[in-house]
Amino acid sequence: MTIILETERLILRHIDPIADYEPWADCFSDAEVMAGLGGGPGLNRAQAWRNMATCIGHQSIRGYGFYSVVEKSSGKWAGRVGHWNPEGWPEPEIGWTIHKPFWRKGYAVEAAQACLDFAFNDLGWPRAVHTIAMDNVASIKTAKRLGSKLLYTIECVPAISDDPHYVYGQDNPNI
Repeated sequence: MTIILETERLILRHIDPIADYEPWADCFSDAEVMAGLGGGPGLNRAQAWRNMATCIGHQSIRGYGFYSVVEKSSGKWAGRVGHWNPEGWPEPEIGWTIHKPFWRKGYAVEAAQACLDFAFNDLGWPRAVHTIAMDNVASIKTAKRLGSKLLYTIECVPAISDDPHYVYGQDNPNI
């Protein structure tokens, strides 16, 4: 296990396609989770596998990406959080998806803050954004708790959703 980032309660590590697939597929099969992403109904197992493979490929291409979030106290997979900037994306993003059994524990904020710090201090990003479905109240609250502000809206999210999304974000305080 390669730990990328560590917080008080969480480990962020590279995605392990064997160990992480079952909880990943369970998480992304949930229509409520997918509604928050603006991606419609839950993914079937084949779609979840492709989703995971895309995240692993992004890491390989960009050198950073989404990480599996593991709860230290239980050792369980709690979601994916990380750095995201595929072709056609509006700007480099810190994104989060937390598995429903781990909702309302502050894990999205905790993991995303570690990723913001890494993006600004190690990757040198001048700004980080969060693309958020307009009806995703929980993610809007998460973005605000991170100190991000509403920057603009986009008409759609390439290869994800045809619906408009908010783009929250913040500038690198070190620049």
